[in-house]
Amino acid sequence: MSERFENFHDDPNIKITDGEGFVLSDHRTDYIGGFEKEKNAEKKLEKDIEKLSDLQERLYAFDHHAVLIVFQAMDAAGKDSTIEHVLKGINPQGCHITSFKRPSTLELSHDFLWRSTLALPERGKIGIFNRSYYEEVLVVKVHPEFLMSQNIPSVRRAEELNDDFWNKRYRSIRDHEKHLTENGYLILKFFLNVSKEEQKRRFLDRINEKSKNWKFEFNDLKERACWEEYMNAYEQAIRNTATPDCPWYVIPADNKWFMRTAVADIILNRMEGLDLKFPELPNEELIKLDEAKRMLEEENQN
Repeated sequence: MSERFENFHDDPNIKITDGEGFVLSDHRTDYIGGFEKEKNAEKKLEKDIEKLSDLQERLYAFDHHAVLIVFQAMDAAGKDSTIEHVLKGINPQGCHITSFKRPSTLELSHDFLWRSTLALPERGKIGIFNRSYYEEVLVVKVHPEFLMSQNIPSVRRAEELNDDFWNKRYRSIRDHEKHLTENGYLILKFFLNVSKEEQKRRFLDRINEKSKNWKFEFNDLKERACWEEYMNAYEQAIRNTATPDCPWYVIPADNKWFMRTAVADIILNRMEGLDLKFPELPNEELIKLDEAKRMLEEENQN
């Protein structure tokens, strides 16, 4: 394997730390990072999964940080399968997955960050958002009529939405993520960048294979018809919310094997950067451990 970059968390083809001038079309959806064979990527993925399991235990024991992993993508890009494959070695007791669907009446009665804030992981744990608060600058930007149910005081008609409105939302997201980062959160934001042609192929697979029919929803075609609008919304979201502390990772998603490997590599390397350690017990606790050991060893000797 001759990789151009040893660690994908530093690959400029993937990592966006400054959104100024970001152009989504400049990022290939079929990029494979220098891997010559799929099996090489799969071997790396398996090794990284083993390391992630150890890091999760350290995260829980250290109890100073929480990890929030955000997945955003078009339909059929592979969010669910990536979560399944990359995090299969994670202890489910220390990990929680939240899939955000259409907001409920209660959720619409609060600000747009409220429902995702309730789902944040506690210190020592990993939280995964399958879609997230970013839907509030993505799907509602493509379908501004959805905003009318939010009863925003300054917006009475979809026609009143302007750049100032969206810039305020981007600013709210940046401030929210900065606040979380300053309070011990590691935020990893992944956009699984699939091509329109590959999405079509996967949709056809879902239709042609009976075992996959349940995955297909006719409404997906309606959203596909808005492809360009969605690409523009993603470009603007990444451009306005990518920062050095909370970068975006634009993951090429046409080859699922590379997508999963890159995501695992990034999670692993960023978690290693937290310098997670098992707690060191004070001397009085170490003395108690020695006493407990002595008592256990002598338990059946009398």
